[in-house]
Amino acid sequence: MFPSAMTRGQSDQRPAAVDVQPEAAAAAALRGIVRDSLNHPVAGATVRLQSKEVHLTVHTDSAGAYLFPAVREGVYTLSAEMAGEGSATSGPLVLGAKDKTADLMLYPAKAGGSKSPAAQPEFFDEPHFTVAGVTDTTSLGGHGSDVIVRNREALASATASLKKERPDNTDDEAAHHHSLADADERRGDPLEAVREYQRAAELNPSEPNLFDWGTELLTHHAAEPAVEVFTKGNRLFPHSVRMLAGLGASLCALGSFDQAAQRLCEASDLNPDDPNPYLFMGKMQAVETTQSEAIEQRLARFVRLQPQNAWANYYYAVSLQKRRKSPQDVENLGRATSLLQTAVHLDPKLGLAYLELGIIYSEQKDFPKAVSALQRAIEATPGLEEAHYRLAQAYKQMGESAKAHTELQLYEQISKEKTQEIERQRHELQQFVFELRDRAPASPQ
Repeated sequence: MFPSAMTRGQSDQRPAAVDVQPEAAAAAALRGIVRDSLNHPVAGATVRLQSKEVHLTVHTDSAGAYLFPAVREGVYTLSAEMAGEGSATSGPLVLGAKDKTADLMLYPAKAGGSKSPAAQPEFFDEPHFTVAGVTDTTSLGGHGSDVIVRNREALASATASLKKERPDNTDDEAAHHHSLADADERRGDPLEAVREYQRAAELNPSEPNLFDWGTELLTHHAAEPAVEVFTKGNRLFPHSVRMLAGLGASLCALGSFDQAAQRLCEASDLNPDDPNPYLFMGKMQAVETTQSEAIEQRLARFVRLQPQNAWANYYYAVSLQKRRKSPQDVENLGRATSLLQTAVHLDPKLGLAYLELGIIYSEQKDFPKAVSALQRAIEATPGLEEAHYRLAQAYKQMGESAKAHTELQLYEQISKEKTQEIERQRHELQQFVFELRDRAPASPQ
């Protein structure tokens, strides 16, 4: 992790904003370090943060640190430049209510200037993330919950599952690089896979090439670059449902849930019969701290259009449950229970639906029913640690202390194993981002 700008050189030269930003109710700090291509801090570099409404400028201090002390929530482009050292740009950069760190690395302009329009496809205006090297310290586990991290992982996996279309083979060289990327991914070399997917998209910015590039980045936790790829892919292919779904999943990975919900709702509205955007919305519910009314409306439509879909029934039931303010709020309880019972009838292996039923029965103090539902949840999904915890609580209420103790031990064991896996993923994320930062971007010869 790069050092915080607040701990370096603040007494020498305090960064100060030149432009004034419109007043905002909620604001957070954005800070970072600007370095040259040899990884040395750059003093006096100009750093700009821009959106449609906001234009802010600061300069780095003697330690290369910059600070935007109060930035309102939104999507921005971050850039830095220094005469003789070069420039760097990154975006879209999603800022929320929490402070964020973004470091930039300057690279000199290539000799000979930019390529002619004929040599460079429309898509590339140009993506700088592989040279800018933004390190987002909040993108994984930003809310301090391993469960949230695992749910974000599930969204990334769901995005990868949409990689069904094969690239347009009218460009043989692009298809060759795409094949190399597939091989790199199978071999477990995501860095080379990203580079080859990028090269394929540069040579032929088709919908499949761009989608696969964005998906590779998202799968390996490079969420901000994935947002950039999916955003531009959506611009070129506005009727692609999966491009919008990928953008929504990437925004969710950054913790920008309102924007993620908007993109997923747009994807669903493009083709209401496509189940994938609904499934993404359902997975995102486990990450959101508050319920989205727009998502609830779409999940209700999902059930209307596909009443025999077990996941449709389950996700809408969860949505109704999240709306409840307290155990005494029973307005939607009966409907949610009915939907969950339908879900497990349609798919007896849907452990999550049994878990939700167990929670409802426990709340109603019908502990025998709760135990039965939670046992079915564990039978269907043995690694569902919350089911073990809830079952332990139900046994305790029934006076079966030995069984409660056994379930708590299982819960702790599974939780420990999953926490270790999360730590491994975080280490891989850090390595991936550092390597991505240090690799020059692929470009057509």
